[in-house]
Amino acid sequence: AVLAGVNIYSELKERQKEKEDFKDIAELVAVTPAAMEDTSVSTTETDEPEKTKETTVRDLSKLFAMNNDCIGWLNIPGTAVDYPVMYTPENPQKYLRKNFYDEYSISGVPFLDGRCNADSGNLIIYGHNMKNGTMFSNLRCYTDPAFCAEHSVIEFETTDGLNLFEVFAVLKTDNADEWYAFISAEEKESFDKHIGSIKARSLYNLDVAPKYGQRILSLSTCYGSSKSGRLLVLAV
Repeated sequence: AVLAGVNIYSELKERQKEKEDFKDIAELVAVTPAAMEDTSVSTTETDEPEKTKETTVRDLSKLFAMNNDCIGWLNIPGTAVDYPVMYTPENPQKYLRKNFYDEYSISGVPFLDGRCNADSGNLIIYGHNMKNGTMFSNLRCYTDPAFCAEHSVIEFETTDGLNLFEVFAVLKTDNADEWYAFISAEEKESFDKHIGSIKARSLYNLDVAPKYGQRILSLSTCYGSSKSGRLLVLAV
């Protein structure tokens, strides 16, 4: 009983330290208000006037200087998803159990699929579904369409600037899903086929339809009782 108590205390202490480390990292990123003109291609049947969206931009230069594996920042406003994103194509899962400082971590850090690059049409980012509410645990809430309606925009900022993505599909699946092999579509026919398939399997219908040439952001986390179970939140 004493040993179990010590183990539980150690684990809780470690997870609290991880929260504090990420808080410190977030504080290094200066957030400033900015107005972004929405010049994206309309994703619905009805073309609407261009709008100016109030959002924020971050100064990521300090993070890049501290760790050149860091390629950007992922944020879902109104949720706990607010983390740096790592990229190590030579060692794709390096940050599965490593923190930003390259130390062992049960939570890891969200990371981009090693097969992707800056020009990929589908940016697949992985993160743990932690029981303490950190990392990608909030993605579970997207199984509720009401939550999705309130948190439909995902921010991903890199050296190229701040990009806004809108959720178009949510699905429960497994790690063998064909979507994980979809990195880029060279032809419109292939793109439309993948999008049509994923939209048909979405937990609910969303009035957002990606068009060929637009970039996809795929957030993936563990889900369900099976080790192979996954939850995908896809945005364009």
